Order: sequence, then structure tokens, then C-alpha cells
Amino acid sequence: MAVVSLTQEQYKDIIETMQTGGQGFRANPRIAAALQLEANLGMRIGDILQLKLSDIVRDGGRYHLNIVEEKTGKRRSFTVPPEIVIWLHDYADQNGIKKTERLFPLTVRAVQKHLSVVCDYLEIEENISTHSFRKFFATSIYRENGNDLVLVQNLLQHSSPAITRRYIGISEERMEKALTSHVNLV
Repeated sequence: MAVVSLTQEQYKDIIETMQTGGQGFRANPRIAAALQLEANLGMRIGDILQLKLSDIVRDGGRYHLNIVEEKTGKRRSFTVPPEIVIWLHDYADQNGIKKTERLFPLTVRAVQKHLSVVCDYLEIEENISTHSFRKFFATSIYRENGNDLVLVQNLLQHSSPAITRRYIGISEERMEKALTSHVNLV
């Protein structure tokens, strides 16, 4: 079964539950913060867990990350919205994390395990994993930007639009339905 993208409601419920805890598990704001960053920047969880505040570079009036992706070995440089930078600085201050220390000293396995416990608690039965937060990012960007597949492809650094289509769940059947329902003859 393929990993699914989160709905907005699932995203909110998971993050809030991680922040407060539930019966049989403690709150884990650190994991909640890492997953929020994945959902807001579209990075893979492995890359997020390696981040330090020193990885965020101010470049004139903007901030950017210039990282090498763990999975692909590709260099990725992209803008980080100022709201995210402020949020990360607040998070680091609240947790006593220095600029050169990892923001999230966790393993992917630990994040996935806690996510699984929270999803069970919330009775979310879909195939949710840490990657669902990256898919949530991709699907949201796609919908919020006029269904611009190439934009999403570039943000995720996919090698082809076909990969991105599959990634965000645009099946051949959906494309065919869209085309046949769009007939507009004069």
C-alpha cells in the first residue's frame, strides 16, 4: 500500500496531538516541529533531522538553505520564508539549541514510531508515514498554485513530471476524466 498525503485536518490533528500527548504516550513537541518543517518546506525527514540554524543563510532580504540532499546527493538551494526562520529561532531558543547544533537530534525511526503511535491513537487508518508530510506539502503547493505541476516538480527536485504526477496522486484516470469533462465546443 502506497504512502498517502495528509488532509489538512489530519495534519492539524497529528501535530496538535503530538504537542499535547495522549493516553499511553507523552507529548513530543520536537517531533511535531520536525514534521511541521517537512510539511512547510517539502524536505525529506532525513534532511530535516540534520538541519542546524547555521544552515540558514541570510542573503540580502531573504533567507535560504543550501544543502546536499541525503537521498539523492543533489545540491538544493531554496528560499525559507521569514516566518519559518523566526519560528525555528524561537524553537531553538525554547529548547536551548545552539546555532551549530542539530535542531532535531532524532532518528527517522524514532519519528516514524511516534507518528505511528499518534495515528493509532487518532484512529487514522490510512498508510501515513513521515513521507506523508512531504506529500502534503507537494499536494498543497500544487492546489494553491493553479495546479502547476512543473513548479512542484522543481520544488521536489523530481527528474520528470510523470514522477511528480504519481507522487501527488494524479492518475491517468483523473487526467482522462478532467479532459472529457472539459469539452467546451462553440
